[in-house]
Amino acid sequence: MPTPPVPAADLPDLPDRATLTPIALCFPLRERHGVPEVLLGLKKTGFGAGRMVGLGGHLEPGENAAEAACRELGEESGLVTTPDDVDLAGVVDFHFPARPEWSMATSLFIPRRWSGTEGETDEIAPAWFPHAHLPVAQMWADAEHWLHRMLAGQRQHTVVVLADDNTTVRATWSVPLTDRSPS
Repeated sequence: MPTPPVPAADLPDLPDRATLTPIALCFPLRERHGVPEVLLGLKKTGFGAGRMVGLGGHLEPGENAAEAACRELGEESGLVTTPDDVDLAGVVDFHFPARPEWSMATSLFIPRRWSGTEGETDEIAPAWFPHAHLPVAQMWADAEHWLHRMLAGQRQHTVVVLADDNTTVRATWSVPLTDRSPS
């Protein structure tokens, strides 16, 4: 899957998606008292510590994105699902021009089924949030550009270019995602 074309001439040349670090995130959804909720987690260690994040991380050698999303969900929350029970909900390419080694090609998954009960781990403190009240002020600044759309069922390939401070968003754009499997 190629990177969507850059819409603005004032942006740096962006590397192809295939050269970015592959990441997989998993977003369990539930309905409680008629209110749709998503499971996010307060990152306690490592990259993004102190922020609310989607559950997930790097792909291990020999693992595909769906397998990584399932493994990471279990490691970070205690919930168990399988690659057959997750759907690709979108992809987000994060570009950090000031820190290119941080750039990542992220596959977003929503599990249809899981077992277990979520619980805090050394890395994540998971919590359920109503879709209408996401903790965007505690999240990376890019979340407001794609998370609500993904939760509404819009399958998008979003590109986010971070500013030189590696925190604020310099540019973002999305195109419909038609490919069923991320590369």
